Amino acid sequence: MPMDFSTFITQLNDAIVAENGPNLAYLLRPTSPHGKDLVKEFRNPTRNSFGRYQGSMEPPWDDIAIQYVLVCTHVAKKRYVEAFKEESQLVTLFLRFFTENRGWTLPALFSILRDLRDLAMDADLHARYNNQKVESMEEAARIIAKAFGNCMTDRTSPPEQSRKWGIYYVVGLVLKCYFRASRDIVKRISLSKNILRALEANTDIPPLNLFPRSHQSEEQLTLAFYNCHIDAHANQERILAYLIPLRILKGHLPTPELMQRFPVLDELFSPFISAIKRGDVGAYDEALEKWESRLLELNLWLSLEKAREICIRSLFRRMWVATGKGTRIPISMFHTALKVSGMDVPEEEAECLVANMIYKNFMRGYISHEKQMVVLAQMNAFPRAADRPSPLTFV
Repeated sequence: MPMDFSTFITQLNDAIVAENGPNLAYLLRPTSPHGKDLVKEFRNPTRNSFGRYQGSMEPPWDDIAIQYVLVCTHVAKKRYVEAFKEESQLVTLFLRFFTENRGWTLPALFSILRDLRDLAMDADLHARYNNQKVESMEEAARIIAKAFGNCMTDRTSPPEQSRKWGIYYVVGLVLKCYFRASRDIVKRISLSKNILRALEANTDIPPLNLFPRSHQSEEQLTLAFYNCHIDAHANQERILAYLIPLRILKGHLPTPELMQRFPVLDELFSPFISAIKRGDVGAYDEALEKWESRLLELNLWLSLEKAREICIRSLFRRMWVATGKGTRIPISMFHTALKVSGMDVPEEEAECLVANMIYKNFMRGYISHEKQMVVLAQMNAFPRAADRPSPLTFV
């Protein structure tokens, strides 16, 4: 059912009251399905189009809701420079709210900063193609660096709910922006060192080994990759051999363009990437068996075996889409999907796999064991793997 603006702001408010970071992230993502509904509702909106909604939520959320519709409209019409400018304003407004709240807001922060970076990339490509000034990525870096500062300066939240748990993820984003924004290697290194010095100077950051493993390793490998000389192909290949599995574990699949630059890695990882896209667990298991010795040699087997969960999530989501995106699905349907995909397991094991997917936040819902039914959430039933909160994030 299409979502109108009144429903959108109601759901925004519900996510804020419930302190539901993943839902808030979903609602603010331009690529979420309701974004298209709002574009159709307002056609060509201006800020004056929302006069009767002004003040309908606590500041800054009334303005954030308006900004979201403006971003979605520009994206739909492929006006990327304008979309980036509106997203920049949305992030700036969000940061006012972020600095007054605790770590539950981090999933939403991560999501809107990623969108900001992606829109900056699109805006700069458009500007370059039209011989215009290329400056969006540099502006994105400035805004994300401000978010980094907002994470660093949380001195009031309880340790387990601190915004500091977002530090290393945001560092990774801002470094990526620096290395895309500037072609001057000296400037890149200088800006990067400023961030690293800020980390070293802050003595009350939790130890790095307490952060999610992906935040730790990805930040170091990403920095190494972007510092690598453009002609040092072998070194880039070695770095990507470990960075790609980390990204897959977070639900980020490498682009075909990147893989084509590294044929050795393409041969190794493409079977896994293709199986995840299709939700083909049987093909994924075949790839694990075929490449077992090579993966063990590279100490990557456990990472790719763990990423098998992403493939199962993809299978279950494809089944859910094929059956009409209902909220009540018999466990037998999941069992059948697994069987078709090459996993001939008992129905009890299928139920365990579904329970595991729910526990690990690959799916949102619950199991009615008595009725042998899975009841899925009406919204965001299958969160993006990149956005799901880990049950062990704050352990």
